[in-house]
Amino acid sequence: MNFVYHLMSYMERIMSTNNTEIVVADVMLKTESFPIVSEDKLVKESLELMNTFCLGIVCVVDSNNKLLSVLTDGDLRRILLKIQKPFSSLFVDDISDYSSSKFKFVSPQTTLRKAVSLMGDYKIWDLPVIDSAGILIGLLHLHPAIKTVMKSYL
Repeated sequence: MNFVYHLMSYMERIMSTNNTEIVVADVMLKTESFPIVSEDKLVKESLELMNTFCLGIVCVVDSNNKLLSVLTDGDLRRILLKIQKPFSSLFVDDISDYSSSKFKFVSPQTTLRKAVSLMGDYKIWDLPVIDSAGILIGLLHLHPAIKTVMKSYL
């Protein structure tokens, strides 16, 4: 088993002993704190934004901020191995050519316990947070989730 899986299991045990249910809205990053791009943004620009925010995900939205797709570091690795075209030509493609519309997400009222469990099940570090209309309102990143759980436990 890998480190992330063990960490997720540990966090779930901690959360199950805590009487206060923390919800995703209490922990999520606000939209100005993670990379969000339009579907016509270039791959290179999207990667630069991922790098600026030091996160392994970029969320792709329409003009109304509806979440359309995501691109993660893992997706990029798989693309590079599968496509095998020069970086320069990949960099000028639209992000929508490579981002995935099949992504996991949570609502702001999802319990942190359930969200962390989902992250562990799918071995992911980030979960977009969307409202009932599919509007992107935040991002649950594993590190703030761990900090919150540890604070509530101590």
